[in-house]
Amino acid sequence: MFALRFNGNLGEINLSFISASNVKYSYEDNGPLVLNGISLKVNKGEFVALLGHNGCGKSTVAKALNALITPKEGVIYVDGMDTSDEEVTYEIRRNVGLVLQNPDNQLVASIIEEDVAFGPENLGIEPEEIRRRVDNALKAVDMYDYRTHAPHKLSGGQKQRVAIAGIIAMEPSCIVFDEPTAMLDPSGREEVMKTIKTLQQRGITIVLITHYMEEAVLADRVIVMENGEVLTKGKPEEVFSRVNLLKKHSLDVPQATELAYKLIGAGLRFSKMPLNTEECIDLLEEVLSRK
Repeated sequence: MFALRFNGNLGEINLSFISASNVKYSYEDNGPLVLNGISLKVNKGEFVALLGHNGCGKSTVAKALNALITPKEGVIYVDGMDTSDEEVTYEIRRNVGLVLQNPDNQLVASIIEEDVAFGPENLGIEPEEIRRRVDNALKAVDMYDYRTHAPHKLSGGQKQRVAIAGIIAMEPSCIVFDEPTAMLDPSGREEVMKTIKTLQQRGITIVLITHYMEEAVLADRVIVMENGEVLTKGKPEEVFSRVNLLKKHSLDVPQATELAYKLIGAGLRFSKMPLNTEECIDLLEEVLSRK
C-alpha cells in the first residue's frame, strides 16, 4: 500500500511511503510543542537524512514514524497506514525498524546469532525461516563469520552492525537510524554508513538522523529541522549551498563546503559548492586552471 494524496485534481497524485502532514506533538499536556506543524514525505527506497540541533525534534520524529508516539494534531501515514490507528500499530512497527544511538541498548542475548533471532522469534516466525533470516541479515552487515561470538567482545561499529542485523531479520520496508554513529570512532562510522548504503541498494527505505554532515551528503535528500519545524529541505547539493541560511541558525556544513565558502569570500569563483574532498579538489583544479 501507498499513501495517496490528491493535490487539487485527479491528475496530481503523490505517492510516498511515509507522509507526515502538519504534525504537532508535546510530551506533556499543554506543554511546549516539540513538533510544531511539521510536514515531510519519504518515498519508497529513498535515503533521507534528518539534521538539526539537539532538541529540535529529530528523535521525536523517529519515534513518531515507528508509532511509539502518535501526533496530538496532524497525521502520519506509513505505507498507507495511519500511525494513530491502534489496529495497525503492530504492522507499522513491523514495517519500520528503529536503530538507536547506543547499540548496547538493543543487544539482548549472549550470542550474536541468538540476538539477531530475537525479533523474528517474537513475531512467531517458524524456526527454519528464522535461521534463513538470521543468516541473511548477518551476511548483509558482513558479520556472518562472528555469528557464534559474544556481542560484548565486539568493537562499537561491529555491535551497531549486529543491532542493524537484528532489525533486518524482521524484514522491515524502512529503517530509521537515530544517530547510529554518534558513539563510534571514524572507522566504526564508516562501517555503519557502508552498511546503510548497502541496505538502500537492496530497496530498503532509509531515514538517517545524524549530526555528521559528511554522512548527510550521502543521502538522496536532506531535511533540516529547527524548533520542531522544517527549516529547509532538498537534495544535498541544494541544502548545503545555502551556507548563509545554515550558518544563521548555527548549523554546520561539510568541511569541503566550508572551505569553498571561505575561498568564495576571498574572491574565488566556483561553478558549484563541493560536498566532499574529491569534489573540492576537482573544483580547485578548475579554478587554478583559469588563472
